Amino acid sequence: QLQASGGGLVQAGGSLSLSCAVSGRTFSSYVMAWFRQAPGKEREFVGAIRWSGGTTSYADSVKGRFTISRYNVKNTVYLQMNSLKSEDTAVYYCAAGPYLSFRSTVYDYWGQGTLVTVSS
Repeated sequence: QLQASGGGLVQAGGSLSLSCAVSGRTFSSYVMAWFRQAPGKEREFVGAIRWSGGTTSYADSVKGRFTISRYNVKNTVYLQMNSLKSEDTAVYYCAAGPYLSFRSTVYDYWGQGTLVTVSS
C-alpha cells in the first residue's frame, strides 16, 4: 500500500527526491512520515506531514535541508533532500500512522524502503 522509490547514489552536497506512492486505501486522516535506518543503527525519524492540512515536522538533523510535501491528486508523498551529507546514507522508509510521533511503533503501514547512498 506504500511504495517508496527514488533512492540512489549521490555526491555529498547534492540533492535527491524520494517518492512514496499510496495505493489501495486513503490516508486522508493520517500522518505520513519518513524514517531512515543506517547500517548498524536504529531506525530514526526524519520528518512527517499531516495529509490533511499539510503541517510538517522534521528531525533537527535534517531541518532546513529536507522538505516533505504531498500531492493529493497522485496520492504521493515526497521527500526532497538537499545538501546531502555522508551521514544521510541509509535506507529510507515511508510510513503512515494515526498521529505524529518520532517513535516508529506508532506507524501502522510501511513501505519497503529505498537506499540512499551519499558519497563524500
